[in-house]
Amino acid sequence: MKSIRWLGHSTFIITTASGLNILIDPFLQGNPVTPENWKSPDKVDVILVTHGHDDHAADTIPLAKKTGARVVSIVELSGLLKKDGLPEDQAVEMNKGGTVDLDGVKVTMTNANHSSSWKGTYAGDPAGFILHLDGKRLYHAGDTNIMPDFEIYGRIYHPDVSILPIGDHYTMGHKEAAHAAAMLGSPIAIPMHYGTMPVLTGSPEKFRERVDKLTKGKTKVVVPEPGEDFAGQLS
Repeated sequence: MKSIRWLGHSTFIITTASGLNILIDPFLQGNPVTPENWKSPDKVDVILVTHGHDDHAADTIPLAKKTGARVVSIVELSGLLKKDGLPEDQAVEMNKGGTVDLDGVKVTMTNANHSSSWKGTYAGDPAGFILHLDGKRLYHAGDTNIMPDFEIYGRIYHPDVSILPIGDHYTMGHKEAAHAAAMLGSPIAIPMHYGTMPVLTGSPEKFRERVDKLTKGKTKVVVPEPGEDFAGQLS
């Protein structure tokens, strides 16, 4: 990866070695911790949407129209996005267990234990994504509770980096997320979905402490600042 940045909440933007820009869960304009210069990126090639809640999908259609990016989501959410103006030729619908190839980046959709709606309408199941890019495997879990699937994903995909929600209230908290990190066995774990609003009380410091204890130092927790390129910390 040339770069990877956390833009606050569950939003990440990744630039591959070939220059492909992948944006995950675009919640930017209404995100209080997104740096101003990242509120509306000019170049996005692929948008991955884990589920339809506003704090993950709010900027999907405006950004897709602005940049021409392809939008990958589960079938039901894809249909709702198209009804609301996402151009048909930019929609890439898929389902759990499936893999799509996007200019050499393979994206596998995984399970997540949560809910999903788009503007009050059922939007299919929530999901996560495994990205196979530049010889690495990156797992973005989406919004989820702890689940036994993590152990299976660790055995099948061997993710080099696991990005996990820790905020509590709407997702698992730092305690459960630490156990998820141990089940996945990734060398690197990144916390997300915390600190954006007062109710999201999960602590990245406590997450790090628990992960270190549970994995005996085998999993390193990296806690980036919003907008920071932390690709150099993933080796």
